Amino acid sequence: MSPSDFIRILIVDDHAVVRKGLAMVLRLEHGLEVIGEAQNGREGLEAVERLQPDLVLLDLVMPEMDGHQMALALRAKHPHIKILMLTGTQLDDRALDLLAAGIEGYVFKNIEPAELVAAIRAVMRGEAYLHPDVMRRVAERLRTQSARMGSKAGEEVPPSLALTPRELEVLEWMATPLTYKQIAAHLNVSEETIRSHAKHILEKLAQPNRTQAVLTAIRMGWVNLPNR
Repeated sequence: MSPSDFIRILIVDDHAVVRKGLAMVLRLEHGLEVIGEAQNGREGLEAVERLQPDLVLLDLVMPEMDGHQMALALRAKHPHIKILMLTGTQLDDRALDLLAAGIEGYVFKNIEPAELVAAIRAVMRGEAYLHPDVMRRVAERLRTQSARMGSKAGEEVPPSLALTPRELEVLEWMATPLTYKQIAAHLNVSEETIRSHAKHILEKLAQPNRTQAVLTAIRMGWVNLPNR
């Protein structure tokens, strides 16, 4: 593997011990390179301009500029840079804002190192990675909002947007952190078949990525989160 094949990571967290611990763990993994650290969103944005990372591992709660503000600014200016939120706080409406903005990953700080590495690699493959608890809590908030505003569940879907039973099944699996390869293994089909289904789902729902497709389906009441 040449240096150009490494995933270049910037860590942004206001706690030095967390930054150093994350850097130590990630540097043990082949193919990952921690290229810099920052202690708040303002410094993080400056580091992005200077270092041009592939992925930013970003804390949510920080002084001066928090992770929510930095993520939105980064997404607007550098949409090609992947963002993986790593937070120890309870989810609030900021999580919905970030997911709506297309943030690729959202996990908690109690994540196991192996799962964090898996999340980074999944995000860099172009797959969303949301911890199951994140997706469930977001789904609860979406359902509560829908109930207040008048639920869309049961709305008639235009024929062009109708998903097949198999696509709905795949969509439910897409709400888990499993990779397409792992979903394929569960459904006893090839990874290419799952990717084909996912592509059709995104096209039918007019959504840019896996996370947005799942959130749209939850809002519409089409799928329930699988308990897997």
